[in-house]
Amino acid sequence: MNDPGLDEPIQETSKDVEQDRKDELDFQKEDEQAFLNPSRWWFASTAFPLLAGTFGPMASAFSVCALSENWRVIVPHGPGGNEAHGIDVKDPGCSGRILQLLGSTSLLKFRRWLTSLSNSCRLYAVNSISLFLALTANLALLLNMARRLSFAIAQPITIVGWFIASALLIALVVAATYGLSLPGQDRALTQAFYYAIIASGLYFLIAALMCVTVYGAYKGHYPQEFKLTMSQRTLMLQTISFMVYMLAGAAVYHRVEGWRFLDSVYFTNFTLLTVGIGSLAPKTHTGRALLFPFAIGGIVILGLVIGSIRSLVLERGKKKLGSRMVEKKRVQLLKKMYKKDQQDKLIPIDSKEQADGLGMTERERRKSEFELMRQIQDHATQRQKWNALFISGSAWLVLWLVGAVVFWKAEHQQEWSYFQAVYFAYTSLLTIGYGDFTNFSNAGKAAFVFWSLLAVPTLTIVISNMGDTVVKSIRDLTDYLGEFTVLPGESPTKQRAKQLVTSVTSTFRGKEGREETMDEPPGMLGEKEDESTQGIRGHGAMTGATDRLAGEVEKEELSAADDAVQRGDEVSRDAHEYHYQLIREFRNVMKHLNENPPRRYTYEEWAWFLKLMGEDEEDQSLHRKPPVKVRNDYKGDRKPDMQQGGMEDEMDEQRQWSWLCNRSPLMGETGEADWVLERLSVTLEKELKRQHKSRKDKRQSRVNVEKDAKKGLPSDSGSSGTLETQKGAEDTG
Repeated sequence: MNDPGLDEPIQETSKDVEQDRKDELDFQKEDEQAFLNPSRWWFASTAFPLLAGTFGPMASAFSVCALSENWRVIVPHGPGGNEAHGIDVKDPGCSGRILQLLGSTSLLKFRRWLTSLSNSCRLYAVNSISLFLALTANLALLLNMARRLSFAIAQPITIVGWFIASALLIALVVAATYGLSLPGQDRALTQAFYYAIIASGLYFLIAALMCVTVYGAYKGHYPQEFKLTMSQRTLMLQTISFMVYMLAGAAVYHRVEGWRFLDSVYFTNFTLLTVGIGSLAPKTHTGRALLFPFAIGGIVILGLVIGSIRSLVLERGKKKLGSRMVEKKRVQLLKKMYKKDQQDKLIPIDSKEQADGLGMTERERRKSEFELMRQIQDHATQRQKWNALFISGSAWLVLWLVGAVVFWKAEHQQEWSYFQAVYFAYTSLLTIGYGDFTNFSNAGKAAFVFWSLLAVPTLTIVISNMGDTVVKSIRDLTDYLGEFTVLPGESPTKQRAKQLVTSVTSTFRGKEGREETMDEPPGMLGEKEDESTQGIRGHGAMTGATDRLAGEVEKEELSAADDAVQRGDEVSRDAHEYHYQLIREFRNVMKHLNENPPRRYTYEEWAWFLKLMGEDEEDQSLHRKPPVKVRNDYKGDRKPDMQQGGMEDEMDEQRQWSWLCNRSPLMGETGEADWVLERLSVTLEKELKRQHKSRKDKRQSRVNVEKDAKKGLPSDSGSSGTLETQKGAEDTG
């Protein structure tokens, strides 16, 4: 049979089906390979550019501070004379010292250009050049992250600009120390000098980090572009806003209170960070009145910055590193099972003899795999939480103790002991700020500003990590003690004691997470809701609109199924009922997206979802033995080549998976609700496309039959059917 007009629709349908399968395979590949990339390359591709985008504006702000005042002062003699009340010393000879340090025939033109500068602006000019290069590097990086400038152009500008800015500041710092000690004079260095040291160090550090990022992109470990999320870009903008806000406030208080500009920076810093040291305070009514809006605005911006840092470090970083830890635990478990010759339970059951030997069915074997994967997840999650607490706690401890050493050395004129410096650093780090110890030296003030900007976010991360481990254990213990004493619960004392022991031991063994039981599948086969989902009916206007739209489509599918029953068309009825089930589960899963903690489905729920997606847990042909090592096919933005001739073999091989392999939906960074929702939407889209093509083909066939009827040609009833039947199926399809 060769119906006229059907060849082209059939070919188009074949191409669409093939393209759908290729798109689905690419999606699966990307999701499966995500966790295989080493975490160090995640740092290079995401964390390092984010640090550069955050610390770059901070370093530029410190460069502005270095430009605001002279770098050397004469300390007055007599009682109360210290470097904080020093007399400025002009810097006419610094440029000549720089030329000696940079003395080289290759820099002859640069030396002549510097020599032509007037004596009054030599140091200022070089400092300004350094700031200009740094700002240009910052701008190039931000344009690259906004995809307004290509990676190949932006990164050389960024890296070279920061390296040169750092070199110029280092040269100025060395030149400023020349001739510092003169007979009959006590000279000291100002806060601007120490800000220049901090800025030069930051420029060099972030330029080195970006070198690592460029190296990783050049080697193909990730694309030559920054795939930063909106929250990551927002963090950089919030950091820039906070630094500009702090410097602007310092300029205002410099004018109103008559303080030195850098003393005003010191004041705005400990005010906005809520440390409140008390060594500086507004004396005028204007300054005190301005403090009300200034403090509120700054604290709000600071809260946004800390919130962004917390969400990025504790959510995105934890998710990426957690996925890698799950993979390591999975490999360790499989190696242990293979070594002890316990791999029989990992092989799909394809015969009755094998099932009798193991004493379980294929579905029961898959459930045991699922439970093993859950144990791996729990162990890895618990270990990752304690590792995060150890790392953040160590960083906080280093900041505390090393900061105390810096303050101890900087405040030598006050004759602080190291214990007093530790005490001062501790009260400042926890934003207590008694004010009984405070910085008077220029080095101490500059160091405090930089140190406090690092310490407060670090403390926030430590507290958040403690909330997942130590605080949670203390809270659980308090609840149990309350039930034993003043707040007895409904359970017997013996049962509560047993639950307490189980909870404490599971905390250290990794048995964490809420236990879920479900007697019936979700959706139309079971409408049970647990406490965590009651009251959740959508998140935001878009989710609500999507839910209402899905509800309307759900009603249409039910109506179409009823019409098919009345016509006696069982095939159409089954298709519409299947669409109805997909849409209903789509709506149910949408309610789980923003749950906290994230939804973890039971095996029965997963089996139901997979069945809707066309995969039966009892069908061993779709299952495979989990491999110990998984080949990482991901290099940058390149996916494995798939030749047309081997498409079917590649597809079949991709469809076989195990709960303990990289194709498991429990692996990777995607949440379970997100994974199910994505796959349900893909399945529904394929079904609707198939339905649309079927209707189009029937319509085309009907047109062909009508044309043949007009020409008096006999129609092929086997392929076309009657016009009435086709029209009815088309109207309800």
